[in-house]
Amino acid sequence: MRSIRAQHNQVAVSANSKETAINTMHALDTDLLVGTGDIINLERKREHNGNELTGLEEPDTVYDLGATAACSLTFDKAQPQHFAFLLGFGLGTVATAAAGTGYQHTLTPINGDLDIDRSLPTFTAGQRFGKTVLKRRFASMAVDTVTASFAKDSWVKITGGIKGTGFVEKNIVEETVSALGTATSLTLAANGVQGSTAGERLDNVQHITVELTAGVFTEVVYSAVSGATPAVITCTSPGGAATPFNYKITYIATEAAWGTFPSRVAETPLRVSELTVVMGGKWTGSAFSGGREMTSEITSIEYSLSNNLQVEMVPGGGGSYASRIWRDGRAQTVKMNREFRDYILQQHLEDNDTFGLYVLAEGAVYATPHKYQVEIILPKCALLNAPLSVDGKRLGEAGDLVVLEDATYGSVIVKVKNKVATYAA
Repeated sequence: MRSIRAQHNQVAVSANSKETAINTMHALDTDLLVGTGDIINLERKREHNGNELTGLEEPDTVYDLGATAACSLTFDKAQPQHFAFLLGFGLGTVATAAAGTGYQHTLTPINGDLDIDRSLPTFTAGQRFGKTVLKRRFASMAVDTVTASFAKDSWVKITGGIKGTGFVEKNIVEETVSALGTATSLTLAANGVQGSTAGERLDNVQHITVELTAGVFTEVVYSAVSGATPAVITCTSPGGAATPFNYKITYIATEAAWGTFPSRVAETPLRVSELTVVMGGKWTGSAFSGGREMTSEITSIEYSLSNNLQVEMVPGGGGSYASRIWRDGRAQTVKMNREFRDYILQQHLEDNDTFGLYVLAEGAVYATPHKYQVEIILPKCALLNAPLSVDGKRLGEAGDLVVLEDATYGSVIVKVKNKVATYAA
């Protein structure tokens, strides 16, 4: 039976490899454990003619300029693979080296743009809606924003804001078939209907209507679907004349290969209790040296990346979707909430100086001494503000940091260790 339960939704992406060009579909390789509320939607660009002189008081026409795509991908129990995927595509450059029986992926900001149409690498995303309601595959999705949260008494969390061109394909087909108004069976032009059993095939025919009177579509009752290609649909005669009429049939055709979603990569979630935070040290190019490790005084740290992506429909695109994804300018921030135990942050404000920040989240060992882990290295940060407050019955302060670009080491270096061989390659 067709299911509308959100728990049956599924999202998969081409995490391991980037697309070769804008609006070029890539094979899906990784299933993602995103939140149940994460839906990839088309953002339609439609306008009516209410501001044109039609001779009528109200609009009478809607114009269709196409659509772009957008979604959030939320990982409430973040794993290293989720950091590697979102920040690999969000920062744009990935270098991978062996690390025991696994790999270390070093993620850094791209220098300039990827090509004339893309500032960042793009991936293909697929979503199953319900169990058999609909599947869509979206080309050229790009990571616009990333927010990684490390809060006490919780799992590490990471969320990505995704934008896409709106180039999409789906497994739903609407076909017009000519048959007599007395017909008790309808034969599709070329396609079979998806499903290995009679019940599944019947479920995968979603709607049939017939135009017995011009502009008026009557519902047609159907009861069986053959396993042949093209499929034959058994229906109840709509009671029309024994002359040809147009029947509209909406159904799921025998699926292409992309309709089979890939397997999920198994990793354990990262816990904030296994977090290391060092403030004030210096990145040497190979290690973070010095600084002060901050422990129980930290109540939360949040790292944010914004690429300020613009999804544009430009000349030469040739379709009802965008053909350029351009970054207006990268910006990164850190918000730190801590107990006000000392004057460290306030002194940084008074001195108006810069400092390094290091965050390490470790998980299980996969090959001694290598662990599943995420390192975020910010070579040069500065405080914009750090207001004092009362948090329950404790004194607190909220550090508002801006991430600066270091002339030698750049603005951010993220190192992820796991057993996946490539990201955005």
